[in-house]
Formats: sequence, structure tokens, C-alpha cells
Amino acid sequence: MAAVPVQLPSLKMAAVEKRRPAVAPVANFTDSGRPSVSRAAAGTENEEDFLRQVGVTEMLRAALLKVLEARPEEPIAFLAHYFENMALRSPANGGAGEPPGQLLLQQQRLGRALWHLRLAHHSQRTAFNNNVSVAYECLSAGGRKKKPGLDGRTYSELLKRICRDGEAPEEVVAPLLRKIQCRDHEAVPLSVFRAGMRTCFVLLEFVARAGALYQLLEDPALAAADRRVGQAVLDTLGDALQAGDSGAAAPARYLEAGSRLGPDSLALAMDRAVVTRRPGVPMTREEFLEKAAALFIAKVKPVG
Repeated sequence: MAAVPVQLPSLKMAAVEKRRPAVAPVANFTDSGRPSVSRAAAGTENEEDFLRQVGVTEMLRAALLKVLEARPEEPIAFLAHYFENMALRSPANGGAGEPPGQLLLQQQRLGRALWHLRLAHHSQRTAFNNNVSVAYECLSAGGRKKKPGLDGRTYSELLKRICRDGEAPEEVVAPLLRKIQCRDHEAVPLSVFRAGMRTCFVLLEFVARAGALYQLLEDPALAAADRRVGQAVLDTLGDALQAGDSGAAAPARYLEAGSRLGPDSLALAMDRAVVTRRPGVPMTREEFLEKAAALFIAKVKPVG
């Protein structure tokens, strides 16, 4: 049986087809006669509305702003801690309501305040002051059995937490706490709270730098430093702090004064201390840190 030949479209027919307008897609109509939105577009819009309604959009925006403000070295770890802190504030964890015990609520507030205080270094004045204000609000919030406002007991407990987490020896920071603590039932204003937080963080950094300085003086064989050398360095450090004293100097200025302690002045003091070449009595690290901290604490004005 012979095959039937298939006619190919002519050039004229192809031109007609090319000029024919394209058929628009048929819109779907609902029962009310209104055209319905495509499922993809509706799904995207619904997802955005959902994220906006439950607060996720605003929460992510606030988190990114915190990252830009603090500029941490490890942004992922920073965000992890940020969202962990947000979880503690959720109603499921007692953040919006009253937990089973007042002590639990107090510890949660202290933890949130401490977290905010650590977001920025004290040298970043604007960011640090903003975080101090947020921490103050966390601790000042009222509750079923607590009136709004910050009392001296909570303020002093936060100072102790900062010093303990900073790994500073208790005998080193105890004199500072006695100076800047408030009475348990005394109302603590924001200005006092801000000054206390800054002073505490600056002291911890001062002690850490003093510890690094002691390592340079320490004799590995004796696990201690020569007392004459240690005392000479402390005297030179005291002179540097005295030179940085301007009457109303902030604690951070004393830290800067200690940082400007030049290697030449230290070397000269050490040479004078060992000029006799006689065996000296050792000075322990704890004693050195305690005396160095005393130089700083002497410059701090007591509360009230």
C-alpha cells in the first residue's frame, strides 16, 4: 500500500501564523466571578504575611541590627547566643509570665542582663551604653511580687556575677565591690548602674593586663617574681596612673594610662631593683595582682 504524502506548510501559511496574536492564558474565575490568584503568587504572599504576623521578620531585623552594632568576631556564635536569649524570654520559658519560683525569675533576669552587657566592649561607648540601658530595663521590670525599679541587692548580685565570670580573684575584686555596691533595699538609678558596670569591666581588663605583665617578670624556675622587681614595676605603674589622674577621670582613662607604661621606664625600674645582685624575696602572682588592683581601686569614687 502506497504511503500518503504529507503536505508541508507553505511560506504564506507560516507568515499568517506568525502574525496571528498569541492566545492569552485563560484566567481562573471563582464562583463569585472574580479572577483567582495563582497558587504560587498566593503562596508567596501568604508566607510573607505569616512571617510578618508572628514577628519573625522584625525579630530577624533586630538580630541583624545587633550584629552590625556589636560587630562580633564570630557572627554565627553571636546570633546563636542572641536567639538562645530570645528563647529564655518566651512565655514557654517564663519570660512573659511568672515562673514557678521568684528565684528562677531573678536568675533569668540576671542572665539576660549579663548577656546584653557583654554584647559590646566598654570602649565602644555608644553601643555599651545602649546595652547597659537594656540590661537596666531587664532588671527593673515589675512582676506579680516585684515593684518596678532596680534595688541594691540585684545590682550587687550582678556585679558579683560579672567579677566571678571574669575569673578575677575574689580578694582582688572584693575592695571594689565594697566601694560601688549599694544597700539591698536602696533604689539604684541608671547613672549609678552604668558607672558600676563600666568600672567593673574596666577593672577586669586592668587585672588581666597586670597578669600578663607579671608573666614577663616571673622566673619559671621559682614560679614567682623577684619582689624588688615586682615592687619597682608596681611603683612605676602607680606613677603612670597618678599622671593620668585629672580629678574627674573615668576608670577607662586609668586603663589607658597603664597601657602607656613604656618599656623604657619598666626596664629602668627593673635595672635599679636588681642593681645589688642579691637574692630577693619572691612575690607571688596573687600578691602582685592584688597590689596592682589596689592602685586602680584607689582612684574609684565610692557610690554615694
